Amino acid sequence: MKRTYQPSVLVKKRRHGFLHRLRNDTVISSRKAKGRHRLAK
Repeated sequence: MKRTYQPSVLVKKRRHGFLHRLRNDTVISSRKAKGRHRLAK
Protein backbone atom coordinates (compact mmCIF):
# COMPACT_ATOMS: atom_id res chain seq x y z
CA MET A 1 0.00 0.00 0.00
CA LYS A 2 1.29 3.44 -0.89
CA ARG A 3 1.39 6.20 1.67
CA THR A 4 -0.80 9.22 0.95
CA TYR A 5 1.76 12.01 0.91
CA GLN A 6 4.37 11.54 -1.79
CA PRO A 7 5.85 15.02 -2.10
CA SER A 8 6.79 16.35 -5.50
CA VAL A 9 7.94 19.93 -5.96
CA LEU A 10 6.69 20.12 -9.53
CA VAL A 11 3.16 18.96 -8.74
CA LYS A 12 3.04 21.21 -5.70
CA LYS A 13 4.05 24.25 -7.74
CA ARG A 14 1.55 23.40 -10.49
CA ARG A 15 -1.38 22.84 -8.15
CA HIS A 16 -0.81 25.49 -5.51
CA GLY A 17 1.65 27.81 -7.20
CA PHE A 18 1.24 31.49 -7.86
CA LEU A 19 0.34 31.09 -11.53
CA HIS A 20 -2.44 28.64 -10.73
CA ARG A 21 -3.84 31.02 -8.13
CA LEU A 22 -3.79 33.89 -10.60
CA ARG A 23 -6.33 32.01 -12.70
CA ASN A 24 -8.86 31.41 -9.96
CA ASP A 25 -8.25 33.42 -6.81
CA THR A 26 -10.55 36.32 -6.00
CA VAL A 27 -8.12 37.73 -3.43
CA ILE A 28 -5.27 38.07 -5.90
CA SER A 29 -7.45 39.46 -8.69
CA SER A 30 -9.00 42.05 -6.37
CA ARG A 31 -5.58 43.07 -5.07
CA LYS A 32 -4.37 43.40 -8.66
CA ALA A 33 -7.40 45.53 -9.51
CA LYS A 34 -6.57 47.74 -6.55
CA GLY A 35 -3.04 48.15 -7.88
CA ARG A 36 -1.09 46.47 -5.10
CA HIS A 37 2.61 45.79 -5.60
CA ARG A 38 2.61 42.66 -3.45
CA LEU A 39 -0.20 40.35 -4.53
CA ALA A 40 0.64 37.35 -2.39
CA LYS A 41 3.17 36.32 0.25
